[in-house]
Amino acid sequence: MNKNKYFTPCVIFLLACVFSLSSYAANTLAGVRIWAAPESTRVVFDLSASPQYSHFTLTNPYRVVVDLKEGRTSVNLKKIANNSKIVKGIRISTPPKKGTLRLVIDLTKPVKANLFSLSPTAPYGNRLVVDLDDSQKVSQEIKSKNLTVPKKVRDVIVAIDAGHGGDDPGSIAASGVYEKKVVLQIAKKLAAKINATPGMKAVMTRTGDYFVNLNKRSEIARNSKADLLISIHADAFTSPRPKGASVWVLSMRRANSEIGRWLEQKEKHSELLGGAGEIIQNTDNEQYLAMTLLDMSMDRSMAMSHNVAGKVLSHLGKVTQLHKSKPESASFAVLKSPDIPSILVETGFISNAREAKLLTQKEHQTNLSNAVYKGVLTYFKANPPTNSYFASQAQTRHTVRKGESLSVLAQRYRVSMASIKKVNRLKSDGLRIGQKLIIPKA
Repeated sequence: MNKNKYFTPCVIFLLACVFSLSSYAANTLAGVRIWAAPESTRVVFDLSASPQYSHFTLTNPYRVVVDLKEGRTSVNLKKIANNSKIVKGIRISTPPKKGTLRLVIDLTKPVKANLFSLSPTAPYGNRLVVDLDDSQKVSQEIKSKNLTVPKKVRDVIVAIDAGHGGDDPGSIAASGVYEKKVVLQIAKKLAAKINATPGMKAVMTRTGDYFVNLNKRSEIARNSKADLLISIHADAFTSPRPKGASVWVLSMRRANSEIGRWLEQKEKHSELLGGAGEIIQNTDNEQYLAMTLLDMSMDRSMAMSHNVAGKVLSHLGKVTQLHKSKPESASFAVLKSPDIPSILVETGFISNAREAKLLTQKEHQTNLSNAVYKGVLTYFKANPPTNSYFASQAQTRHTVRKGESLSVLAQRYRVSMASIKKVNRLKSDGLRIGQKLIIPKA
């Protein structure tokens, strides 16, 4: 028997297995996406497997170097879309050893780099995320804002948060409509209405297609001294049947319905999808939050949130079907700021084919944004913040009726008799039936 006759095919088979395993072990870089935000940039590397990596930064010139173990790519890095003011470009460099893919992110300035991997979540596979934060610019902007001399009559500040963004698409309709896109369009329309109103100003947590960490959204509202935070979303469920808009406020207890609990988990999952490296990293923050919830300011904030939510719902019900006619409660991360009254508006179910189509239509988006605007405006005109333009315009007028005296009116409106006399230039305490008075703000 000729042993070589059988030896040669065996060798070929073993070599094929070795090459096959080698090919299988390689982590292929399939694509690169750059998401630019005003104060940061996110670079996402799409990979065929969970990455094993290391990184370091260099100066003169500034750059971030990422070494991807067993990495390879055929992507033309020169043709990647890039609108970042931080990233000059991305290139491949000589690796420290064979089998490593060295990626270099060339920068325009020194930035803080934060790297983390994300596991597959539709529509994306394995990813390596590089967050580049222009922290110096952020701190300078915050410092300059704090140095601004407050006006005697201030605007009512409304922070508008378009949910998701960038690498976090939010819910996706069967037709391919992305939640992140439609909610940004609605948010921009709402901001335009608010900015066109004397005495009001809108501040948006994001103005383009990029991700903002959930904790950062509240921080933006706080640094802007917002009177209210409105987070705009489009709902989704495992079944296409549910439909209608709803408004959510913070609950100090667990979500009070099955769909509330489902949504709560969805938003936590969304947080992982969009910024796993920046999630609260120690339990002290949660303990601090729990303690703050006991404070009276939280009670006031929640009471105001419920009030605003009710008014927004009443106007939404005139332009679209409601999923719930009363405000719902859940522990959404974006609503956890204890010092800022906050509501989350679900504009409809993107998992419902009809509503998904409606949410892409400009007329429906305008109707939804107008409804939210009217609810907010109604609240602040009835409850103007101290020193605001609305407060300066708010004057209660009263026509004196039989049996009413200055002391009775002072007690009813909870103001002093002297203040009523002063604003109406009264020389005595006597009143006459039919007399018209201006009642000063309490």
